Amino acid sequence: MKNMSLNEITQACGGVYHGDPASALQKVENVATDSRKVEKNGLFIALKGARVDGHSFIPQVMENGALCAVSEEDLGDVSFPWIKVSSCLQALKDIAAHYRRSLDIKVVGISGSVGKTSTKEMIASVLSQKYRVLKTEGNFNNEIGLPLTVFNIREEHQVAVLEMGISDFGEMTRLAKIAQPDICVITNIGFAHLETLGSRDGILKAKTEMFDYMNPEGTIFLNGDDDKLCSFQPSNGLDPVYFGLNPSCPFHAEDITDRGMEGTDALFITPSHRFRAHISIPGDHMVYNALAGIAVGSAMGLTEEEMILGIESLLPIAGRNNLIRTARFSIIDDCYNANPASMKSSLAVLSRSDTRTAAVLGDMFELGPTEKEMHYEIGKYAAEQKISVLICIGSLSSEMARGAEENAAGDMKIYHFPSKEAFFRNMDQILQTGDTILVKASHGMEFPEIVDRLRKEETKS
Repeated sequence: MKNMSLNEITQACGGVYHGDPASALQKVENVATDSRKVEKNGLFIALKGARVDGHSFIPQVMENGALCAVSEEDLGDVSFPWIKVSSCLQALKDIAAHYRRSLDIKVVGISGSVGKTSTKEMIASVLSQKYRVLKTEGNFNNEIGLPLTVFNIREEHQVAVLEMGISDFGEMTRLAKIAQPDICVITNIGFAHLETLGSRDGILKAKTEMFDYMNPEGTIFLNGDDDKLCSFQPSNGLDPVYFGLNPSCPFHAEDITDRGMEGTDALFITPSHRFRAHISIPGDHMVYNALAGIAVGSAMGLTEEEMILGIESLLPIAGRNNLIRTARFSIIDDCYNANPASMKSSLAVLSRSDTRTAAVLGDMFELGPTEKEMHYEIGKYAAEQKISVLICIGSLSSEMARGAEENAAGDMKIYHFPSKEAFFRNMDQILQTGDTILVKASHGMEFPEIVDRLRKEETKS
């Protein structure tokens, strides 16, 4: 990060500095909330978690070379500098927002119910053909992860592509205050977090809080095929620019050719370009991701050649529609998270395989009072997609199995297991060499364990 003095940091978070006044002029070189990641001359912000209180690690991190600690507790007369605040979490966000304001960099903020991460990866891949790009890594898209991502912006970066994930009202406002995006992208309005946001209209309201703290001269890109987004008018006066399959969208795709598990070819049309490109990751949603990447790339001045290269050089990441080929199986690792829309999208991808297909699906969380009906609909959809084998794991997923059983035609095989362990005991009798297997569930189901087991399977007759 670009160095900030302890005095500057104290003012940014409204804290009280304790230590030699001369030391307040020293510069912080990095910020961490994990004691294991504090580097020399770093700032340690002691967050209180559900299981671990960062305050207990302050002596250790200071002894290991940290420059200063931020604390909610009175540390008394200690030999190192520290900053007293009322809330370390709020201090983390305030310092990050101050740091963001000091940067001469373009920020792209991405949100939506489904596809945030894959869209972020596509946009970053496109923009990296011209700019030095920092992007959100892993799940660092919340009120702790986003500030830490902002602190990773260095002098050499020209663009930051930031994923912004929420589950309740007000969260996006707090994230947008930190990110202060120049370009905003919303992928869609689905059914994730209905438990807290109540309805798709509630989700729309929560997601679009992003616009309140964006650059007033910035650009908004929305999915024009989404019924909630296509007519949305931001209160900040900016007119959205739309991407989608509808030819009325300024950025749209035509002549789409499905290559099965090898991806998709499409003709992409912009206000100033027409070009073909191949997307190596399968799924209809990847065409939307490419359109978002092209829209942002166009706003950032990329050439046609740079946009094509960005689309075609994109690689899948673990847990996100990542195709893994082993001696025995082809595995679609999409187990990072799940909601009804992403489940259906992944099942549609699986159905393109020219092998026997198996879907290992688990519970979807935070869907509110209609959660059973939504799980039932996924089972019904799997039957409609003619998936060969449906394996449902978890208590809610019994409704998936019921939905498939009541709508299946032909010889579809349907199983329900209460746990992963029960599935593992029966796995060899269910799966066959040559199967293409989708693995997907909400993050809390911990389905990467299933992917690992499948990858380790030896060839069996």
